[in-house]
Amino acid sequence: MNNNKSMGIYIHIPFCVKKCNYCDFLSFNSDEATMLSYINSLNNEIIANRQTEKTVATIFLGGGTPSILDPKHIYDILNTIYKYYHIEDNAEITIESNPGTLNISKLKDYKAFGINRLSIGLQSSIEAELKAIGRIHTCTQFLESYDAAIYAGFNNINIDIMSALPNQTIDSYKKTLETVIELNPTHISAYSLILEENTPLYDFINADNEHMLPDEDTEREMYYMTDRLLKQSGFHRYEISNYAKDGFECRHNLSYWEDADYLGMGLGASSYMDGARYKNTSCLEKYINHSSNPKDIIENVTPLSVKDKQEEFMILGLRKIKGVSISQFEKLFSKNIYSVYGDVIEKYISMDLLSINDDTLSLTSKGIDVSNTIFTDFLLED
Repeated sequence: MNNNKSMGIYIHIPFCVKKCNYCDFLSFNSDEATMLSYINSLNNEIIANRQTEKTVATIFLGGGTPSILDPKHIYDILNTIYKYYHIEDNAEITIESNPGTLNISKLKDYKAFGINRLSIGLQSSIEAELKAIGRIHTCTQFLESYDAAIYAGFNNINIDIMSALPNQTIDSYKKTLETVIELNPTHISAYSLILEENTPLYDFINADNEHMLPDEDTEREMYYMTDRLLKQSGFHRYEISNYAKDGFECRHNLSYWEDADYLGMGLGASSYMDGARYKNTSCLEKYINHSSNPKDIIENVTPLSVKDKQEEFMILGLRKIKGVSISQFEKLFSKNIYSVYGDVIEKYISMDLLSINDDTLSLTSKGIDVSNTIFTDFLLED
């Protein structure tokens, strides 16, 4: 998807039934009138940003919880996109959802609207763990939602799971993995809990409850068990936190790591278009009142320098298990990769954290474990 004639679209739906205890995303509960005003403003922004030069390869409705909306609002959003953008015939169209907000009728509507990929946020199959992180659903509701999705005709389904949760054990996490594997989805995103400031869970854990989190050794074992069990079950790891059956990698997320253009629309949505990054306002009132003129809601426009693009090429590209192309670096920047990053590359190859295979530079298994440390070394001095 990384050509300048193709792009992705991200649509942010900020509404949730209840914000999870660990979540620092731009999301909140709201009333029907506010949601309707938001959808109208979102459609205005979609029209105002209409593109004639690029085709759309992926659409991703994220949040928040897009599945909280009445299906007619999802239809309105997609219909506006279809009307004002050229959607490729094989476009990947994803909607994020939470158990407890889905039913067969809603899922059949999604299919009829052209949505062909569903992402369901399970996080854990253990009821106590779900309650600890403030999820609104039970494992039973998740299983019912998954069965309904299959019945409605979805054959490309992602399931989100989390490790290192409060009071989670190796055995309980293994049960979550086994529950998901048995369902045989096409994609699994496996994340480790990150405590974000200004969230209820962060405050709770830091109020003398650190003992509730798994220790470092337990967290490491969960991490290795994820990789081991999923690979044994036919999933291949194509990005640090993402596993897929062959041919079912998330094309939209891959575009983020492959320098492709994407247009983010909705409250607080981020974009990368024509070599610049920018984001929309996070003020709901401002967004609703000014969305028909995108210039009035855009903030933090950052044109990327050659240095910025080199850093992103390396750091985002190395998130992918297949790594980065050495010849592609030279093609893009008219410089040999070793003239820019030779010392860093040699350092981590000697430590068995990076490897070279023909034209490809990638993290080793050991390198993936300490990827964040490695990435900082690919930041260039001004």
